[in-house]
Amino acid sequence: MKLSNKITELTQIIAPAVAACDVALWGVEFSPQGGRSMLRIYIEALPDAKNQDKQVTIEDCAAVTHQVSGVLEVHDPIAGEYVLEVSSPGLDRSFFSLEQMQDYVGETVQLRLIHPVIDGDAKTKRRKMTGKLTAVNEHSIDITLDDGQQFTVQGDNLDKASLIYSE
Repeated sequence: MKLSNKITELTQIIAPAVAACDVALWGVEFSPQGGRSMLRIYIEALPDAKNQDKQVTIEDCAAVTHQVSGVLEVHDPIAGEYVLEVSSPGLDRSFFSLEQMQDYVGETVQLRLIHPVIDGDAKTKRRKMTGKLTAVNEHSIDITLDDGQQFTVQGDNLDKASLIYSE
C-alpha cells in the first residue's frame, strides 16, 4: 500500500510513543485541512498470555494521546493547528499494509485503487471493488468478487482497503 511521505514521517515519530503504552500502532491517517488538520492514530491491543482477545480501552487511548502529544510538541512535524484523535481500528478496519491483511484471508474487503483495472467481462475500468480476500503475499492480494471474477491487485496500486464486517 502506498503511504505518503508525511504519513511515513509521522509514523516514525509516533511509533515509539505508542509502543511505550503497551499497544501496537495499527495505522496513521493525516488530513491537512487548511488551518486545522486532522491526525488520526489507530491502535491495537497486544494480546497477553491470559487474554488473547484483549481490546483497546479508553485508558489506552488516553495514554497514547498523552504520549504522542508530548512527542509531537518536541518534533513539531505538523504546521499550524491540528486535532489529534486516537482510537481502535474498529470492526470495519482500514488496512495500512499488506501484512495486516494476512489474518483476514477469507473475509470480505472493500478496495479503492489508484489506477483502474480492466473488468474482463464488461471491458470496463474499475477503481472500486468489494469481494472475498483469497490470498495475500508480499507484493499483491487476490480478491474474488460476488460474480466470481478474480483479480490480483498490486499492493502499490491500493489507495484504500478496509474490512467489511459481517457476523
